Amino acid sequence: MQPVRVGIVGVGNVGGGTLTILAENADAIALKLGFPLEVRAVCDLKIAEKKLPPGLERAERTTDWRAVVTHPEVEIVAELVGGTTVAEQIILGAIEHGKSVVTANKELMALRGAEIWERAIAAGINLAMEASVAGGIPIHAVLREGISGDRIVALYGILNGTSNYILTEIERRGASFAEVLAEAQRLGYAEADPSADVDGYDARSKLAILAALAFGLKITPSDIYTEGIRRIGPTDFQYAHALGHTIRLIAMARQTPEGLLLSVRPALIPQSAILAGVRSAYNAVWVKGLYGEDTFYYGRGAGPRPTGVAVVSDLMRVAREIRYGSPARVSPFAHERLGEYRPIPITEQKRAWYLRFRVDDRPGIIAALAGILAAKRISIEAVLQLPCEVKHDLPFVITLEPTTEQAVRQAVEEMARLDFLREPPLALPMEPGL
Repeated sequence: MQPVRVGIVGVGNVGGGTLTILAENADAIALKLGFPLEVRAVCDLKIAEKKLPPGLERAERTTDWRAVVTHPEVEIVAELVGGTTVAEQIILGAIEHGKSVVTANKELMALRGAEIWERAIAAGINLAMEASVAGGIPIHAVLREGISGDRIVALYGILNGTSNYILTEIERRGASFAEVLAEAQRLGYAEADPSADVDGYDARSKLAILAALAFGLKITPSDIYTEGIRRIGPTDFQYAHALGHTIRLIAMARQTPEGLLLSVRPALIPQSAILAGVRSAYNAVWVKGLYGEDTFYYGRGAGPRPTGVAVVSDLMRVAREIRYGSPARVSPFAHERLGEYRPIPITEQKRAWYLRFRVDDRPGIIAALAGILAAKRISIEAVLQLPCEVKHDLPFVITLEPTTEQAVRQAVEEMARLDFLREPPLALPMEPGL
């Protein structure tokens, strides 16, 4: 049978991994499909410096993405350049020329995915984006088809491998955030500018996509409350362990009577929780359904080959549709149309809290802090102080009974003005339900 021909735009880590799998696994792919996938064109700005895997010698090479999206033999375009500018032009150009699209672009799909899918429908072609979230975990397929008969009530995930690597190394070795970040950059886990990872923006884009799949709503990433991990240090893990907890950057989407609550933030979770065991650069997603209850998905969230597997799997799915047709395509967002999301304030949510202080030790500190908490009608659950010889920079922790985030924020703002504090208090929510 005639092959389905593919054009690859972007030969970075993901593009390189995708090409390797397409070349080395070509026979198995053809056996599964009943026809081969042929790489017909490859585009990269530095294509002259790229060495393609053996078996792809016939692929045309170009530095101009337009040559791929207009190529008369290319039927599927894989956009693997990332970002939201040129990538969008590539995808829209492919759709305009009747090419189906596979993308690993989380940022663009979070911002414009629903509109791009509508264009794809109008053009009669397909759009697939499995690799955009948790590359090594087929979480899109799970939400889109695997458990589509359920009604999702909550989704919790560890969606950024860089942040998870940093946190678990701080926990394992007692190293500082700055030390582990520098190591992650040397190892290639973190970019030179790590903001997207450590400040939570990468996980925010991924959560926007997963929430759309799980709940059928069009989520604007900026509507998701987002907080990063820069202030987490070894002391926080020592106290978290004393409380029977650990700390992870948690992406959360949860239905409440008021609506869908969304956040990306570091939180204390019980050491017995399944997400507590997710270490290093791995990702995981825990989904709670109304009928099917709990399911859990775990694997590598990034890397050339795990993400390349997701891209190639999407290429195979789209190729089947091109070759055999489909009476009704499944939307990449799992719903025929996405509803509008009404953001609800996270500040009204009630939960227990962890407050960590660094102080210049003197009499009356606890009384001053307790007075502020009492004035906000916040009850103290416990006060913890591990042995420390440095009295001019003394850490200790106060845990709070469940209270609203609004009240905690007001208290922390007032506490930050106290002259014995070395830095503003660190407030982390505690998620006992995990």
